[in-house]
Amino acid sequence: MKQRSRSSNRSDALVLFGVTGDLARKKIFPALYAMAKRGTLDVPVFGVASSELTDAALRKRAEESIGEAGPVDDRAALRKVLSALHYVQGNYNDASTFKKLKAALGSARRPVHYLAIPPALFATVIESLGATSLAKDARVIVEKPFGRDLASARELNRIARSVFPEDAIFRIDHFLAKEAIMNILYLRFANSFLEPIWNRNYVASVQVTLAESFGVEGRGAFYETAGCLRDVIQNHLFQIVALLAMEPPTYRSFGAVHGETADILQAMRPLVPDDVVRGQYEGYRKEPGVAKDSDVETFCALRLFIDSWRWSGVPFYLRSGKALASTAAEVIVQLKAPPQRLFDDSAAVPQDADYFRFRLQPNSAIALAVRVKRTGKEFIGDRKELVLIDERPNEESPYERLLGDAMDGNGSLFTREDAVEAAWAVVDPVLEHHHRARPYKRGSWGPKEADALIAADGGWRNPGEQAEERPVQPR
Repeated sequence: MKQRSRSSNRSDALVLFGVTGDLARKKIFPALYAMAKRGTLDVPVFGVASSELTDAALRKRAEESIGEAGPVDDRAALRKVLSALHYVQGNYNDASTFKKLKAALGSARRPVHYLAIPPALFATVIESLGATSLAKDARVIVEKPFGRDLASARELNRIARSVFPEDAIFRIDHFLAKEAIMNILYLRFANSFLEPIWNRNYVASVQVTLAESFGVEGRGAFYETAGCLRDVIQNHLFQIVALLAMEPPTYRSFGAVHGETADILQAMRPLVPDDVVRGQYEGYRKEPGVAKDSDVETFCALRLFIDSWRWSGVPFYLRSGKALASTAAEVIVQLKAPPQRLFDDSAAVPQDADYFRFRLQPNSAIALAVRVKRTGKEFIGDRKELVLIDERPNEESPYERLLGDAMDGNGSLFTREDAVEAAWAVVDPVLEHHHRARPYKRGSWGPKEADALIAADGGWRNPGEQAEERPVQPR
């Protein structure tokens, strides 16, 4: 199996703040196990949290987490992960915690600090790392959400930059490391046939859907501080739009890609209340930690415009929510209908025109929908999808890839300071000034008002309701 090439400035220790939390259990421990299987976990891992645990207790938790994620088929790799784990107990507001961490790190000189902790503690931990010299020659990974509005994002950036240089700050968005998301970038610029039509002249609208069939699952207290707009749309979905809409980079470099995606985010028109439909699934207010009169949205749909030459006038429709009809993520790039209807059954409504479909999860696929004539004398056809399905076993998970990249100092799949602030600037006007959340039934596709938002462009294409597929399997 091909191993990741080592950076000469690779981190020599991983510090995981929040090691007893859900993110560590569900994502980070399994990622460390996958790295050990590939031979890329070659540093000690120091977990930090306030719980009173021993090294042995932490290792037991990690083993249980890895077992919950899937079958343990490499005992040597499991032993490697467990032997790498060490625990440092302490309160993040107590300076002695960081002194204990410094002592535990011993001879390590280039640690990477992963902040898998509540956002309210980001600044506290970053400043404490600086005060105890733990930031020298180190890196920091900051989980989303990076801020909760434009002002707080700017302040957090200021604090982070006062302790770490920009190239040592890794603002994580695990969606950017998904293979299907990376394929959007590759498809656009590795092929020439798209460029002539990838603009306002041929694209009628763009839809992005990220749906989850489950609710907040005991995380009501957290969701009360975030909501769908902050939790998903401002970061995950905006990043997808930026990759879909960006101009070609002028040279082969992820720095150039970051510049182009930041330009798209800066060109997004700030939202107004009538651009946004907020929803809340029935029963959310009964969740533990949720206010009885909560107006926090568990669903959000919005209409977005990009004020650029390429995309002027093209609406981008984004929606995401919990307790919806299925768990899936798809992008639909809806093309305009032919200028003249030569056949009675073609392009009668906007949704009858051709489209590109990017399926992002639960599995990945790229499809082109076209009309094909039926057998016979009559000029009547059906829409068929030509589908390239590209599921590869043993590919890196997003967290495995991002952990390895951060340890190598590779910021290509992380978010830049200006992009974070530009995204917040788009949603800032509606974070506090918005229409009330509309109730919707669990298992539906959200409140009916979301359908009205997109009605002029033919309505939503729900994942799983596409045309008949004709799969084209890769060789």
